[in-house]
Amino acid sequence: MSFLKEFREFAMRGNVLDLAVGVVIGGAFGKIVSSFVGDVLMPPLGLLLGGIDFKDFSLTLKEATDNAPAVTLNYGAFIQNVIDFTIIAFAIFLLIKGVNQLKRKQEVSAPAPAAPSEPSNEEKLLAEIRDLLKAQKN
Repeated sequence: MSFLKEFREFAMRGNVLDLAVGVVIGGAFGKIVSSFVGDVLMPPLGLLLGGIDFKDFSLTLKEATDNAPAVTLNYGAFIQNVIDFTIIAFAIFLLIKGVNQLKRKQEVSAPAPAAPSEPSNEEKLLAEIRDLLKAQKN
């Protein structure tokens, strides 16, 4: 099998396509959550804390010089990213919880498997013939 044909078969499997769709949607969802945190949630929170902007929180490790910019530790951006992650993780938790509930409902409502039907007369006769032939060989 050629390399390209094998790769095409791999890439066209349902799971790979589902994963690709999930990554694209997840990236878009991450941008929405980042915008929500940065543009909607953090400004009022900063206002409640005295008009501060979390993005501005940083620790200067080395002052700027003529040749080099300042070296800073931007822990405010880190706080925003932690809040982003928490919201995304909570949303995924709710999604998984909902999917699990749907699965449980489907399992409960699924009909019990039907009991096997009794063998037909022909099958009974064939089983008797088989048993008689086995008895004759012994």
